Amino acid sequence: MSDTRRAERHETSHLPHRRHRSLDPRSHRVRVPGPAAERIRHPPTSAPGPTPTVSPVPKPAQMRRTSWSADPFARGSYSFAAVDSTPEQRTALAQPVLDRVFFAGEATSTDAPGTVQGGRDSGLRAAREIIAVAKPGERIAVIGAGIAGLSAARILKDAGFDVVLVEARDRIGGRIDTVSDKKWPFPVELGPSFVSHSGTTSLDEEFTRLGIATAPFPTASETRTDAGIVVAVPDTGEKAVATALAWATNQASDMSVHGALDGSGASTLSTTDAANGVSDADWLAFRVATVLDIDAGASIDQQSGWYTSADAGANDERIVLGGYAGLLTKAAEGIDLLDSSVVTKLAYRDTGVSLRLGTGESLSADRVIVTVPLGVLKSGVLEFDPALPFAHRGAIADIGMGTLDKVWLQFDEPFWSTTAPLWTTVGGDEDFRVWINMMPLTGEPVLVGLVAGDTALRLAGVDDSTVLAAALRGLTPFYVPPTPSPTPTPAG
Repeated sequence: MSDTRRAERHETSHLPHRRHRSLDPRSHRVRVPGPAAERIRHPPTSAPGPTPTVSPVPKPAQMRRTSWSADPFARGSYSFAAVDSTPEQRTALAQPVLDRVFFAGEATSTDAPGTVQGGRDSGLRAAREIIAVAKPGERIAVIGAGIAGLSAARILKDAGFDVVLVEARDRIGGRIDTVSDKKWPFPVELGPSFVSHSGTTSLDEEFTRLGIATAPFPTASETRTDAGIVVAVPDTGEKAVATALAWATNQASDMSVHGALDGSGASTLSTTDAANGVSDADWLAFRVATVLDIDAGASIDQQSGWYTSADAGANDERIVLGGYAGLLTKAAEGIDLLDSSVVTKLAYRDTGVSLRLGTGESLSADRVIVTVPLGVLKSGVLEFDPALPFAHRGAIADIGMGTLDKVWLQFDEPFWSTTAPLWTTVGGDEDFRVWINMMPLTGEPVLVGLVAGDTALRLAGVDDSTVLAAALRGLTPFYVPPTPSPTPTPAG
């Protein structure tokens, strides 16, 4: 599956990497009449929910979490195919304006959108476009020091251009965010963790060259019911989604995946539990929550029925264990970096460009590459003067921006017995339905929980203790009670 599948599908390089929606897994077990897809809609926000149960899972020694939707310099994790958006709009967004303003970033990639690979390829593309039209020695500003901006800046610097990299954060990397903390046994990836085999460049080779440890992510997974019963995953949900998407391609206009499930009749599944406590409708909800949501970072109410892939989550991937940010260090060497500098306005003419910074200062250049995330472009905090061409504005408005968040938990010792690296749950009502078990990969009792779409947006607004409680409840099906010590036999 794909930190990305593509950003960190992103995880995207998403799963594990990627993506989400308006579905609230808390409603998955509600027995209501009508098609199965209705069971994964959000319950009314005004209706009080049941008092959450306390999980027997022990509290972790350490915790880290993300809230990418609340990050003002990201406003989401990676792009996805939203209803009424088209692949051609990514190409339109990538088009230079007056040969002065160039665009890069995963949202401009047609081969690997939503991935680190797609972001890197887009930066290389934009750099080549500038080299084709610019004169040697020109001053080039690059907005954004993520993988796209750093890749472009490196090529342009080596080609002899005067490059300045303008970054809003106080660090490089953008949505690649590796945290090295002595309290953790290995680097914590708050952004993408995976490398998917997509795009035109091979990050595997780059990680090897830089001496950054990666490993194949094992295909073994384990799925449990909320009662902790291990169950085999049938193709019920996968077939229903494939049927709906095939039906959608023959319709006169695009519609959501949710609409395609209803319109095709693929969501009309039995809600009667099998002997293991799981119904056919539960398996459709499972496919949505653990694959489609993760892949897009948005609800199926938002995903395009025309352009959502029935093969979502199927990419072969490697997991990065030695620190994703190591990919960026070499690229940044010798680059003039202006960090903690937010660009609020970009004025462009056929003679050059001018950047207005949040500090009130200005920066002039001959050309500029804009690599800020799609979510930031959507927010309008970066003003363009004059306004961008209609095709660019339409692409920014229509392409979706999804959210995938993680919670990293380090335990003193494992409370589980399974050796599967990927855990999922079916039929339950918890927020965290997908887990990565790092123990088979590192030997350390560390678990990474994923939430996406509407669930991620909701949890972004609560405190750490609430997120932790939700995470521990999601882990309950994998909890193995400790074996009590035998009672000593009294001496006779």
